Amino acid sequence: MRVHWHNGPGGAGPLDVPEHVVLGPEITGVEAPVVVLLGDRFPMIGAHKVLAAYSCLVPRLVTGQFDPTRHRAVWPSTGNYARGGVAISRIMGCRGVAVLPEGMSRERFEWLERWVTDPADIIRTPGSEANVKEIYDECARLEADPDNVVLNQFCEFGNHLAHYAITGTACERVADHLIGRGIGGRVAAFVSASGSAGTIGAGDRLKESHGARIVGVEALECPTMLENGFGDHNIQGIADKHIPLIHNVMNMDLVTAISDRATDDLNVLLQSDAGRSMLSERGASDEVIAHLDDFGPSGICNLLAAARTARYLRLGPEDLVITVATDAAPLYASEREQTLQQRFSDGFDDAAAREVFARHVLGLGTEDLIECTERERRRIFNLGYFTWVEQQGTPLDLFVARREQGVLARPAAAPRRLGRADRRHERAHRPRSLSSWYARPARSCAVRAAEPRSMPTSCCRSGAPVPDRPATTSSSASRWSTAPTRRPGPPTTTPRSSPSCATARCCTHTDSHVAAA
Repeated sequence: MRVHWHNGPGGAGPLDVPEHVVLGPEITGVEAPVVVLLGDRFPMIGAHKVLAAYSCLVPRLVTGQFDPTRHRAVWPSTGNYARGGVAISRIMGCRGVAVLPEGMSRERFEWLERWVTDPADIIRTPGSEANVKEIYDECARLEADPDNVVLNQFCEFGNHLAHYAITGTACERVADHLIGRGIGGRVAAFVSASGSAGTIGAGDRLKESHGARIVGVEALECPTMLENGFGDHNIQGIADKHIPLIHNVMNMDLVTAISDRATDDLNVLLQSDAGRSMLSERGASDEVIAHLDDFGPSGICNLLAAARTARYLRLGPEDLVITVATDAAPLYASEREQTLQQRFSDGFDDAAAREVFARHVLGLGTEDLIECTERERRRIFNLGYFTWVEQQGTPLDLFVARREQGVLARPAAAPRRLGRADRRHERAHRPRSLSSWYARPARSCAVRAAEPRSMPTSCCRSGAPVPDRPATTSSSASRWSTAPTRRPGPPTTTPRSSPSCATARCCTHTDSHVAAA
């Protein structure tokens, strides 16, 4: 498998350092180096969302809750996650169903038509990028069929954990590599559009290891985090209009919003001869110019947000600002054609390129940005209540528990020299995080069927009660999507000397499953 950040162009690799590009003031308008990891190096779909798809499916496979010979994997998305899910499904030899808004780019649908086994496996929902609720409604309908397994990236903790462990590590390696070469001296910030809140989980790791600020980004036309707003936008790939369940909002430092007018115009500029000639005159190297093909609209959005962050925090040459470009420009040729027809009907010449660059890059202000005080974090966190508790049936105690740091991802701990049995015993008795409790999959967040949530209550080694287990009530136990469905086996209060991870759902083996993902 090549579902990692160490691929080179055309599938070359693995590389020691993930592919990236360092953008200077000639591109960004700020002195701080903006470091962009290139998501189009991932295989099959040319976007790093295949990592999220893989990490959401694998826990079900290793726990025996997804049977490739019987189940259909349903991939709700605004584009790239659905493509990644269909690709992973093809590798597994099972059917993958893509659920995405009808307003997404023509190239996305053309790709899906080539990969699905049945044209009916592409389901178009009303709206565009911000219409996530309509996707959830369709998934609820599909879930009535027990052979459909919905893998909802917005509430699958495997999505967060994979980016925390894999994307976060990739960012660390790039940062250490650059600092070792004398480019920058510290990681000042990690910037990412919220989307499903998987990628932004890498910021949690960088905050722990490098003290980086975490900057969440959204569309200005749908400023959900910025001002409880709503609306439609065309920055394809960043979703919006709700707060994902896996978003570690209480660890976020800044929020900013970028207009889709800016991303649409710059999507034209970066791919035009006039735009590239202008950037070359500003001092952009041939290597940087060549990498402009690696930026789709969401990557441009992240780039602008990184520049605004650097401007607001007054960062300089020693301060690295790290972000990602999820996918590449070829996926959006039809969007560029539409922008040219609507806004540049007389052609995109040098004057148009300079006007676009001056307006959206050099003129980029700091007005659409807030610092996340404790009160702002609580406000954004509370917005998720309406989606997850009221609409999707998430238990309130689980929803509230996410306020605490260390719940979505444990802070790194100093290594201890323990034997295998001691390690198992220690893991069972330390405070447990939601990433361990709920990364074990079962059904998606839209599940309404009454499924008992049965969880281990004793340690595999000693039989002693496991502490800090969340309370389960009859009204909420059946409604949390990722609650494991227990298979027949010994009572959970009976110590097991040799548990089977695939059938016993042993509490002490969950971390290894998540690591496998």
